[in-house]
Formats: sequence, C-alpha cells, structure tokens
Amino acid sequence: MAEKDSKAYMYVVECADGTLYTGYTTDVERRLKTHKGAKYTRARLPVKLIYSEAFDSKSEAMSAEALFKKKSREKKLAYIKEHTEK
Repeated sequence: MAEKDSKAYMYVVECADGTLYTGYTTDVERRLKTHKGAKYTRARLPVKLIYSEAFDSKSEAMSAEALFKKKSREKKLAYIKEHTEK
C-alpha cells in the first residue's frame, strides 16, 4: 500500500518558555499532537509550529535537522525568516 505523502519534514516549534525544539517527521500535524509526551517539550507546553520544510526522504530531513541544531539561536531564527519570506 502506497503512502499518501512520502515527504519527510524538518520542523521547528517554539516552546512556551521561548526555547526552540527541532525534529523530523513524516506527518507534522500528528507530530505536533504528540509533543505533550515528548521529553523536552512536556514541561514547556504549549508549543507552536514556527517552521517546517519538506524533503524527499527521511535521511534528507534528518540531515537538515542535524545541521539546523548546530546553529546558534540567532542563526536558526535568521534561517527561518529567510526561508519563510517571499
């Protein structure tokens, strides 16, 4: 059975305390609903999606996530701004 959407996503949520959490998923909406139980975000609810980017494979999304996590907060916010302004 074929998947309806074979994309993978890197996403960034802003937590209630202002921190950023970055992850990857194949279903952003479903993943946001499960953040109530996620170790890091559980104590920082609510979370708000501030960015997501689609990739053709899980490995591409995971690589993008790893690179993004290495950036400083300022560079993360600049990346998000640059990739959402059009």
